[in-house]
Amino acid sequence: MKQSTFIRRIFASLFAVLICSAGFGLVRARTIESVTFLMAAPFADATRDLVKQFNQEHRGEINLKVVRGPLETEAMSDLAISSLLLGNAPFDGLLMDVTWLPKYAAAGWMEPLEDFFNEKDVHALAIGAREGNSYDGHLYRWPLTADMGLLYYRTDLMEQPPETPEELVLVSQSLQKDRKVDWGYVWQGRQYEGLSCVYLEMIDGFGGDWLQPNNNHIGLDLDPGVQAAAWLQELIDQGVSPNAVTNYAEPEALQSFKVGDAAFMRNWPYAWTELQKLDSAVKGNVGITTMVARPGHSTATLGSWGLTVLKGSAHVNASIEAIRFLTNESSQKQLFLKHGYTPTQQSVFDDPQLLQDKPILAEFGQALKVVKARPETPLYAQISDVLTRQLSSILTRETTPKDGMNVATSHTNQILISAGEKL
Repeated sequence: MKQSTFIRRIFASLFAVLICSAGFGLVRARTIESVTFLMAAPFADATRDLVKQFNQEHRGEINLKVVRGPLETEAMSDLAISSLLLGNAPFDGLLMDVTWLPKYAAAGWMEPLEDFFNEKDVHALAIGAREGNSYDGHLYRWPLTADMGLLYYRTDLMEQPPETPEELVLVSQSLQKDRKVDWGYVWQGRQYEGLSCVYLEMIDGFGGDWLQPNNNHIGLDLDPGVQAAAWLQELIDQGVSPNAVTNYAEPEALQSFKVGDAAFMRNWPYAWTELQKLDSAVKGNVGITTMVARPGHSTATLGSWGLTVLKGSAHVNASIEAIRFLTNESSQKQLFLKHGYTPTQQSVFDDPQLLQDKPILAEFGQALKVVKARPETPLYAQISDVLTRQLSSILTRETTPKDGMNVATSHTNQILISAGEKL
């Protein structure tokens, strides 16, 4: 009996241990935080390996999932806003274009991040990458990739890039006359956001402002604004740019330059990687610079995409952990080397081995230092639409630069007054 009792007690103890172990395993399973980010398709694809690495390193703690959104920026924004307006968005974080931030912040859709990223973190960013992450005194966005408008030029056709808009036209016309290229300069002339970016570089280069940040003063109808629009129109009138440029977005401009049809192209850093591929007719014969209009002043439209945490997320700390991983130095190097995305961490730009292997990185870093932000207002989408409509009319000769910019100024003013933003 004693032996039988002893055996029963042993089995009971083992059973209790098994029950406790199983229960502990269930508790562990329940405590794994599932974090979801919505990203535009190219970034979702580019970060796939990083997401796998993060989940391996945080196994049993955090599981990161990326929802692959649309390819186009506007479609991506529409999807995100639709989800947020419905309430209880099915994701914790969002990869956001720099122009969205004021609108999302003003709507109260994002968690402030200043409690998670300190001054040391901010100063570790490259100078241009520090822009466009805050609104109304709060940090809302942490940059994943930097982006800026660049002027690409053919190094086999010229020793140095042009230093003024006039010189760009003269060089283009000379090369066209000698039948070395069909076109001088290709850019984004379609009626969409890319045209706003092109125009911003020119109005800034001519010494003007689209919208002054301190008082919302509109500069479109002033001399620099009209000159910028007129210069773009003249490119087409003079045959430096093709008539078809009014239908060009980034891919069309890239294709024209890539096959050797043009001497110059305005595009973003991603184009560099495409131009180094085996199917590129200009591989090894491309340089980059930034737009210059007045002596000693160059400019580049600030692009960039950054990660945010949405208000109401039940996984704020886990989301921050994911953001820190996706934007750390190692991840930045991987995104640059594998996918051509411009880094945001200054330490990556300072890496001697990386600079030796990829000299273009130094030029990206220089361009990032002269970035110009688009107007930082919750009404940006509306005023950009007004601008591109009038620019499109100017480029297609439906109106004059002066009349078009007068209309753009009037409509922009009405938008600001209606929203109570006009001082």
